[in-house]
Amino acid sequence: MLQRQPPPNIIQLNQLITVIVKMKQYSTALSLYKQTKLMGIPTDLYAMNISINCHCRLDQVAYGFALLATILKQGHQPDLATYNTLINGLVLADRVFKAVELFKKLLREKVCEPDQFMYGTVINGLCKVGNTSKALELLRFMESGSCKPVVAQYNAVIDSLCKDRMVDHALELFAKMTEKGVLANIITYNSLIHGLCNFGRETEAAKMLRDMEEEGVSPTVVTFTILVNAFCKQGSVKDAELAVQAMVRRGLNPDVITYNALIDGYCLRGEVDNAEKVIDRMMEQDIVPDIITYSSLINGYCKKKQVSKARHLFQEIQDKGLIPNVVSYSSMIQGLFESGNPAAAKELFKEMQAKGLTPTVLTYGILFQGMCNNSECSDALALFRSLESNKMMNDAGLYTILINGCSKCGKPDLAMDLFDELLSKGLKPNVRTYGVMIRVYCEEGLLVKGKDLLRKMEENGCLPNSFTYNVIVRELLKKNESGEAEIYLEEMINRGFMPDHATFENILVRIPNVGKDSRLRTIVQKLTSVERKEGRNLI
Repeated sequence: MLQRQPPPNIIQLNQLITVIVKMKQYSTALSLYKQTKLMGIPTDLYAMNISINCHCRLDQVAYGFALLATILKQGHQPDLATYNTLINGLVLADRVFKAVELFKKLLREKVCEPDQFMYGTVINGLCKVGNTSKALELLRFMESGSCKPVVAQYNAVIDSLCKDRMVDHALELFAKMTEKGVLANIITYNSLIHGLCNFGRETEAAKMLRDMEEEGVSPTVVTFTILVNAFCKQGSVKDAELAVQAMVRRGLNPDVITYNALIDGYCLRGEVDNAEKVIDRMMEQDIVPDIITYSSLINGYCKKKQVSKARHLFQEIQDKGLIPNVVSYSSMIQGLFESGNPAAAKELFKEMQAKGLTPTVLTYGILFQGMCNNSECSDALALFRSLESNKMMNDAGLYTILINGCSKCGKPDLAMDLFDELLSKGLKPNVRTYGVMIRVYCEEGLLVKGKDLLRKMEENGCLPNSFTYNVIVRELLKKNESGEAEIYLEEMINRGFMPDHATFENILVRIPNVGKDSRLRTIVQKLTSVERKEGRNLI
């Protein structure tokens, strides 16, 4: 086209290059504009805006701003499209706060009147970096102005609120949106259903699905898959199967993601036979299982102690051309450790690294746990020290595994040093960390330290659990400090926790003969009456 005589004008070139840009051939588009410049064909603002967009899409925002300077130098006036493109480029480059600065400048200096696209870009950017409160502020600003928000802007904030675990706030915004006459779409409902499911509120999520249908919005495969996944995570595979049936009745076909959720649900319940049947259903429908499908099944086999089956499947999927991922390797490593084959587990870990897969915190947790259970806590600690990743070195969960491992390997001093190290780094112990340390203190005869730590954990906003209380009560009973044990017992019962089997046995042997007053006897009577009412067997 550029070779023809007379040469094309800029309008014709813009039409051609617009098609090229839609094909995402940004470098080609920029090359063509470069040739037009060399040929002396004058460019216009439209062409400059396309060039800015291409640079931004190629992560070259600085070149985009250089073109803005060129536009101004040539005496052109940048338009709304120019600034929209630059703001979008900054967001794409993860420079959201720079985008916000530019947006504020345009408003402050009244350079141009922002449109739906500009507001939407900034709101999406703020949500992207987790600054949902600022995104909500901007949405409110839109509501008060002449450029009213549409469903896309509401969707971005609703989704971000749900991801921030503020689902009730998201529901409030949804209600206000509909009051303003903005109709929700499938994206709105999917975000809310997902948010509710993440909070274990599947009943409300299912109601929302019915509500959306009443409003004329048809659920998609994604909608039902969210519900299937949530039911499976809760262990309600029967409800998940009903959700699959409901989607089929609506003419929707479950996809590999739906079936993966179902397979994982069965495996979590230890029902690997049913998981295998789901794979058979997939095959019948010409849906090819992927690595996630097989990873769930491998994990299911390992949980059922069927490690030989897991190993066979692990090899079989590689023969089929599938590449095991970190989850597959992690499940297999855990299975090998738990089946008493630590050497094979460590060898598989090395193989994973040799294949270029980066172990996650979960993988290292499995490895350290397995090594500590096999009296290799010194090697586990040495490996921990060798990690270069700050994320790994600053993970309270990994510290907890090592603290627990060292104490069980007969190295309590090392366990206490690790706990001090964790605190010195400013890391927050979780309830398991505190429970393990309280047990270590009690086992070493440092009951006072254990009791102090129990109170300190509450001060730090971490409430004790059943394990924590049972450790303290048992230690007090062993030291014949029944009076103090009774105080902790009543406290734990009032918080909804029950003595475990070992604690209960310790209580029973310390109850005096009939006829003598005893708070312990009163506590036991109270416990047994509660257990009878609830139909449980304490011992």
